[in-house]
Amino acid sequence: MSTNEVMARLGAAVSALGDVDVSAWSEDTLNEQLGELSAALVALDSVLSRVAGEVRARGLRIEEPISA
Repeated sequence: MSTNEVMARLGAAVSALGDVDVSAWSEDTLNEQLGELSAALVALDSVLSRVAGEVRARGLRIEEPISA
């Protein structure tokens, strides 16, 4: 997969996650989805940590973009 494709997929993932509004879910829905949501969040954390670690291992810093 090309770098451009990877970056496009990362952008799409960020966009999809931005659409998640758990505060709008009913208590029942949240309780029903909690196991799956928890598994997804743990998997995301693991992958993000791995990628960040690989960047840092190359001597680079991950910085928050400066907002305009």
